[in-house]
Amino acid sequence: MTINFSSGFAKNIQNNARQENRQENSQENSQENSQADIHATVSALCVAAKQISHICARGPLESGLGATTGGANSDGDAQKALDVRSDEIVTAALETAPVAYYASEEQDDIVTLDASKPLAVASDPLDGSSNIDTNVSIGTIFSIYTVRKDAKSSFFRAGSDQICGGFFVYGPQTTLVITAGAGTETYVLDPDTGNFELAIADMKIAIASTEYAINASNHQHWDAPIKSYIEDCLAGAKGPLGEKYNMRWVGSLVADANRILSRGGIFMYPGDDRKGYQEGRLRLLYEANPVAFVIEQAGGIATDGTQRILDMPLENLHQRIPLVFGSQKPVQMVASYHDKKSVKINNL
Repeated sequence: MTINFSSGFAKNIQNNARQENRQENSQENSQENSQADIHATVSALCVAAKQISHICARGPLESGLGATTGGANSDGDAQKALDVRSDEIVTAALETAPVAYYASEEQDDIVTLDASKPLAVASDPLDGSSNIDTNVSIGTIFSIYTVRKDAKSSFFRAGSDQICGGFFVYGPQTTLVITAGAGTETYVLDPDTGNFELAIADMKIAIASTEYAINASNHQHWDAPIKSYIEDCLAGAKGPLGEKYNMRWVGSLVADANRILSRGGIFMYPGDDRKGYQEGRLRLLYEANPVAFVIEQAGGIATDGTQRILDMPLENLHQRIPLVFGSQKPVQMVASYHDKKSVKINNL
């Protein structure tokens, strides 16, 4: 056993299975199979996470983890040795699970594992790899879908079709933040038992916060709405927002997301005027979608600045998108700077 699922998580999977399986004759069996399949797949990902966490914990004792391999991933980013190794670990784990197709940041195309299986998994095997050598939290992000008629259609759909999504964080603790569509839970890898144990049963993001996360070094490149919002935050209590704001930026999506889940705030990685950054830098399928799923199920909002992330159609496997998420009020405020009145929360 690698994870002790909560009874609530099992119930959420059953609810998802009920929505996915509409044929009455086999509905009960399909629900039971779906629950078992998702359990097996999340368990396989936990096995992979334990291996990656162990490697990360060894740090410099594992020589060259942060070194570039000389290769590049599907979108031209330089690959680190641990990027490649993590992808190999995740792939091997999913080969033991009921997974038909695997889409990875480190692979140019969708990988077919066993086309007869019922699930499809998308993943960023190692988020925050620029922090490998600095002992800063990094992680693995994943998204699970039911299979459709072929590999492409299994992934080329809106993020609202996810049946499970989440991320692992490799930090002071190794944690799993996960949702099956009815609330967000946090599990912690217990070093005494070697299992992921439930730590927080129902995470809730504060509605308002005066913390924001953004890479301020890109200020000169931002579009006017983001620039104006940040400048108003910096103006403090005497500015138009009337409050003192604090900036926090880790540069690791899972670390920033985990902090916002814990104490509120807003994360922003907007598009800007640099070449290759106009449409943002984070990937929709295996970064923005699973994080947005987790954030919404904890009571927050996730957008591209104006529109809900989980409504966005996937048009390219490694499609990039601007990402703004966190507490309701600041995310809605950013939308208002884009001349939008509000961003509605769906499916909460």
